[in-house]
Amino acid sequence: MNKYELALVVSAKLDDEARTAVVEKAKGYITRFGGTLGETEEWGKRKLAYEIEKITEAYYYFIHFEAEGNTPNELEHNMRIMDNVLRYLVVRKDENDTFSVAPEKTEEEEAPAEEAVEAEAEEAPAEEAEEAPAEEAAAEEAPAEETEA
Repeated sequence: MNKYELALVVSAKLDDEARTAVVEKAKGYITRFGGTLGETEEWGKRKLAYEIEKITEAYYYFIHFEAEGNTPNELEHNMRIMDNVLRYLVVRKDENDTFSVAPEKTEEEEAPAEEAVEAEAEEAPAEEAEEAPAEEAAAEEAPAEETEA
């Protein structure tokens, strides 16, 4: 069995009960097609990057599940016709993919990165100085075109 994640974007116009019903219906499709449900993450109400059907906000859900290879196709086929689902996406997870948040960098780890940025900033003016004379020479070599009326 493969591991998958269903990303579900549900309309914010729905009340809590209707939204829960949409998510449960999606979970029902997963189990109907032979999948085993895992964790369900609710990210809550978020602003959309762009307007979809005149809606600017929606609720995001991520449903993790295990299933055979044909289950995502069947799931997408049924998600396509569901009302109040603005967008959906089924993604296969790698075996070593954990979906965890990256740990915060310590000050010691950030310091070398800052030094590298400063070193690049010091080198940049030298590169610009080398390019400027070449551009001026090219401009002098190119003959001016005259047009006759």
